[in-house]
Amino acid sequence: GRARRAAMVLVVVMGVSGSGKTTVGSRLAEKLGWKFYDADDYHPLENKKKMAEGIPLNDEDRIPWLCTLHDILRREDTSRQDTILACSALKKMYRRVLISGASAIETNQPEQPREKPALKILFVHLDGPMDIIADRLEKRRGHFMPLELLKSQFDTLEPPSAPENFITVSLEKSLPEIVLEIENAIL
Repeated sequence: GRARRAAMVLVVVMGVSGSGKTTVGSRLAEKLGWKFYDADDYHPLENKKKMAEGIPLNDEDRIPWLCTLHDILRREDTSRQDTILACSALKKMYRRVLISGASAIETNQPEQPREKPALKILFVHLDGPMDIIADRLEKRRGHFMPLELLKSQFDTLEPPSAPENFITVSLEKSLPEIVLEIENAIL
């Protein structure tokens, strides 16, 4: 794969809880030999407790977490490491924080000149109907996100749109089809 592209790649597999971000992201990273991170592993304990109690996270809960994820992506970018991150990234502002860090909140403008250039990230939106995702969540065990919060995730979701760098992939396809579609978009 490396011979066909010059630049290294940062990919964020995004979508609501239960859309398959971790499964798709880890399988893609494994197939390409890239680094994989699951954003859920970086939630502070307070966030996990809130979600486990059925309380949706707000921007104040998410911003420090997103800044941590930006720092991870920045570090991998600096070390020229192709990386995939599974992260809900539900709002446009959250995706801007992943790209630009805390400066995205301070300016609240998409592109401002800054000392550190914005990261180039491909957002892969795993999209599908709520009933299919609800069914997946009901079958999932040992995860802190209860089914009741799914509606709040759909309410929060701002699907990516131009000029964002993204592709939308139907989560109704098989896992190998989804991975291949993303791989084709990257390469």
